[in-house]
Amino acid sequence: MLNYSTSEENYIKAIFHLQKDGTVTTNELSAELQTRPASVTDMMKKLKTKKLVHYKAYRGFRLTAEGTRVALLIIRRHRLWEFFLAEKLKFNWDEVHEVAEDLEHVGSKKLIDKLDEFLDFPRFDPHGDPIPDSNGKIENTRQVCLTDVPINKPGVVGHVSDQSSEMLELLGHKKIGIGTRLEVKKKFSFDQSMEIKVRQQPPTHISWELAKNIFVKYEN
Repeated sequence: MLNYSTSEENYIKAIFHLQKDGTVTTNELSAELQTRPASVTDMMKKLKTKKLVHYKAYRGFRLTAEGTRVALLIIRRHRLWEFFLAEKLKFNWDEVHEVAEDLEHVGSKKLIDKLDEFLDFPRFDPHGDPIPDSNGKIENTRQVCLTDVPINKPGVVGHVSDQSSEMLELLGHKKIGIGTRLEVKKKFSFDQSMEIKVRQQPPTHISWELAKNIFVKYEN
């Protein structure tokens, strides 16, 4: 079991997601977690003492190798619980994130490994995000944003970047989900919107704002 508080785990996971673009600033983390900058500074000092972050005042921070390992294990728990909720308890994909936010803090490694085995070792969560394995290794698959997909080139939806309930509700209304096969039939230069063909459904129109959050894998 990871010996960290719920608050510490939330900070570690948030830093992991934010630091993809480089060093994370106090203001960025404050906005992400909706907390005061002073609280962020206090937590960074605690995490630095535990050797989980590289931190210098006014210079931002990044996770250490150990901090990254801890973050991946938290993410592993979260995404396995999301898969369990969707596949076994039949939660809608726009409902699982909030529940998994609580369940991810149940830190028993034995429980999570048993859950992984029970679920037959899924590779991706219901939103298409890769699930780290028990060693913290995470699979990276090449996916292309729908806005960059050529006309009439078939693809399969593999990831949704905006996983808010509003976005997932809209995707559900458009009958678009992980694993959905689709093709871009036309792109409109006026507003960058597009017409797409989903399965056997009639062509449908989607906005650029929606399309930029959909990522596909090309079919062989």
